[in-house]
Amino acid sequence: MKVQQTIAEIEQMLNKVTALDDPLFERLEHDERKGVQQLIHKFRKQFEAQRLLEEKFLEMNVFEKKYRVEGYHYIAGVDEVGRGPLAGPVVAAAVILPKDFFLPGIDDSKRLTNLKRQEYAEIIKEKAVAVGISFISAEEIDRINIYEATKKAMMSAILSLNPQPDFLLIDAMKLEMPYPSESIIKGDAKSVSIAAASIIAKTARDNWMTEMAADYPDYGFDRNMGYGTLEHLQALERKGITPCHRKSFAPIKEMT
Repeated sequence: MKVQQTIAEIEQMLNKVTALDDPLFERLEHDERKGVQQLIHKFRKQFEAQRLLEEKFLEMNVFEKKYRVEGYHYIAGVDEVGRGPLAGPVVAAAVILPKDFFLPGIDDSKRLTNLKRQEYAEIIKEKAVAVGISFISAEEIDRINIYEATKKAMMSAILSLNPQPDFLLIDAMKLEMPYPSESIIKGDAKSVSIAAASIIAKTARDNWMTEMAADYPDYGFDRNMGYGTLEHLQALERKGITPCHRKSFAPIKEMT
């Protein structure tokens, strides 16, 4: 008499399956145990979710493919984070990805969990042809305004790339640079290169703000990343401003 496999054993087998058309699924369809059918449902959902991520990834390569066909090789995605907070720098990143880069699930950094952003940031740094990051301080934001500071951060990130790009894909902004470019509205959700830059910039800024939280624990910088949460605003009333606050931003400018 053939011994029936346990549900745990079947799960181990399913963990090794790499495609929905694997014959194992068809064989397990005849196993009437509720636990087995739940496993099949779970793994099919996982495969379907992965398929959708891969489809999205291919869609997000449209701009990169278009310009590679036109003869460009070093296509840099450019994005920034931190225009709205009351404290901390504005940070920009520029990323040149290799032609064979493959990371389904990559997206606008705001749509990812912190854990997933950190994981993806490490993969991007490891696989990228080049990564450039630029920080513009709160002091300089106050001096030249946030719009100019954002442009400066983006241009500085681009200029720090090695090798230099031959084409730029930029999230929303128009930059005066010696390279052809395309500005894409909501580009961090439409271009894999801009999404990669978004993730690099976001993780770099979040890490910086977390470090500042150790120096200024009352403001919750590791939780609000400098945005004007209730906790942050109450700390401003109690403790006043710090060197990393933007004095040109309301309500801080009324406090100086």
